[in-house]
Amino acid sequence: MSSKERTAQAMVEWLISPGLTPYEEALDRMEARAAAIAEGRADELVWLVEHPPLYTAGTSANPADLTDPGRFPVHETRRGGQYTYHGPGQRVVYVMLDVGARGRDVRRFVSQLEAWVIATLAEFNVKGERREGRVGVWVVRDDKPLTATGASPEDKIAAIGVRLRKWVSFHGLAINVEPDLSHFSGIVPCGIREHGVTSLVDLGLPVTMDDVDVALRRTFDDIFGPA
Repeated sequence: MSSKERTAQAMVEWLISPGLTPYEEALDRMEARAAAIAEGRADELVWLVEHPPLYTAGTSANPADLTDPGRFPVHETRRGGQYTYHGPGQRVVYVMLDVGARGRDVRRFVSQLEAWVIATLAEFNVKGERREGRVGVWVVRDDKPLTATGASPEDKIAAIGVRLRKWVSFHGLAINVEPDLSHFSGIVPCGIREHGVTSLVDLGLPVTMDDVDVALRRTFDDIFGPA
């Protein structure tokens, strides 16, 4: 881990891992930390990582949505959601928070994660939006041709998938900063065929991972506040 800090208000620890973190290592660390938080032996944690190219399958994953199974390693995971991609240039944010102390409302917690992404994107003048029935954060592409129905196309810029154990969350969200978007073609991302994926750089913004990390940190307390 390359950096570590705590918020005095909420006692949330922040960690940033350099390089590419193996997915199995991330799972082991999350499991251990979530257990420690539930037992009162550790503070809450927000952990920022990047992974080597891989696909993950959530609890609702449809095998038919893995369209190129031999392309990258596929990891079965018990988080919510369907298939998603992780890889270099994508900021993965593992969120280990005591949802029990924060109201015991899973829907509200997922909504807060979406609001956090939207606030982070707003730091770069990007308007992220929610969509009914589509967990994650979306952007309207006014720079692309209209769809057959006359609407502007929408692309997904951030995915969300969480799991709770003893009211402590783990897994979290992924924001596309500058990943290779062609890597998403081996799956149907989150089971949604009608829309594409995008990134901050794809939208024409010269944003770095460090920029996104600063924005995530700056907007966190406004969304979550203290436990």
